Amino acid sequence: MRQVDVLIAQGRTVAEAIRQIGVTEVTYYRWRSEYGGLKSDQVKRLKELEAENARLRRAVSDLTLDKMILKEAAKGKLLSPARRRACVDHVGAELDLSERRVCRVPGQHRSTQRKISAFPDDEAALTADIIALALQYGRYGYRRITALLRDAGRLVNNKRVERIWRREGLKVPQKQPKRGRLWLNDGSCIRLRPENPNHVWSYDFVEDHTHDGRKFRMLNIMDEFTRECLAIRVNRKLKAVDVIDMLSDLFILRGVPGHIRSDNGSKFVAKAVREWIAAVGAKTAYIEPGSPWENGYCESFNSKLQDELLKGEIFYTLKEAQIVIECWRRHYNTVRPHSSLGYRPPAPEVVLWRHNQSCTNIDPRPPQWGRPSRSSCRQYS
Repeated sequence: MRQVDVLIAQGRTVAEAIRQIGVTEVTYYRWRSEYGGLKSDQVKRLKELEAENARLRRAVSDLTLDKMILKEAAKGKLLSPARRRACVDHVGAELDLSERRVCRVPGQHRSTQRKISAFPDDEAALTADIIALALQYGRYGYRRITALLRDAGRLVNNKRVERIWRREGLKVPQKQPKRGRLWLNDGSCIRLRPENPNHVWSYDFVEDHTHDGRKFRMLNIMDEFTRECLAIRVNRKLKAVDVIDMLSDLFILRGVPGHIRSDNGSKFVAKAVREWIAAVGAKTAYIEPGSPWENGYCESFNSKLQDELLKGEIFYTLKEAQIVIECWRRHYNTVRPHSSLGYRPPAPEVVLWRHNQSCTNIDPRPPQWGRPSRSSCRQYS
C-alpha cells in the first residue's frame, strides 16, 4: 500500500500502480479497507493479535467439545480398558467425532481401542456354570464358587472367576453389623480357644416359623475346632430335658467334650442341665449376658443357616422343616466350602472304594442338598 502511494505521487494512475505491484484491484481495496492508515509495525501487531484470537477460539472450542464428550461418557471412573473402549465407541457414535479426537479425552490409547478382546474357548461354558452355581447357592461369594468349580474338576483361577462374577453382576453386598465391646471373660471364644476335635462344643437356639405362622425352634450343636455341625434338633418346643436328651446321644456317639459353650438362656443354665453336664465329666463355659459375639463360632453358624436356608425357604409343616434342615446340615458338613478351613468342607464324606470301582465314577455335577458330592477319592487299607 505504501508502494502504491509512492507510484501515485509520481503521476501514475491507481490502476497502473496496482498492476505494477502484482495484485488485483479487489485485493488492493480489501487491504486498504482493513489496514488503511496503519504503519508496518502496527500491521504486524494486528496480525499477531488475530493469530492469538484464533488460537483462543480453537482452545475454547476444544474445551467445549471435551466437556460435551465427558458429559456424554459414562458416569464414574473408567478404570478398565473394556469400559473405556465402550465409552469411546458410544461417544463417537453420538457426537459424530473421530476416534482420534474422542480417545484424547479419557486418555485411551488408540491401539488399546482397536484391540480385539480374545476370550478362551471355554468362557461361555464357565460363565454358565458360575451362573448356575450362583443361582443354586445365592449367598456364596466367588471364592466358594471357585472351590466348588475346582471340586467339580475345573482348573480355574479365582481371579478369572472374580472377573466373570463382576461382569455378570453377581456380587452380593452384605451389611456391616454393629459391634459391641468384648469383655473377654473365661467363657468367651477368645480366652477359651478350641485346641483339638472334641475339645469345645457350642450350642444355641434359632427360631423360625412355618407357613401358618406357628413358631418352631432349632437346637444347633457344633464342634468349634472342626466347624462341623454335630446335630440340629427341630421341634415346636425345646426344653431342658430335650437339651439333655440331645447331648446324651452325641456323647454316646462322639465322646464327652472338654467344654460346652453357650449363652445364659434358661434352657442352658437350668439346674438339671448343669448337674448332668458336670456328672458326665464336661465343663460349662457361659458367655457374658448380652454378648453373643463371645460365642462367635456358633453365632457364625447360625448366621449361615439363616442366610443360606431359612431366609429362602417356606416350610409348610414341621416335618418338612426337619427334613430340609437335616439335608442342609449334611450339605454343610460334607460339601459346602468353609473359608477358615481353606475352602474345604468341615467333615467331607469318606468313601471306601472296592477294587472294581475307580475315580472315574465321580459325578462332576454341582452337589445338591441331601446328595453329598464325592469330590475326593480316598482309599484306606
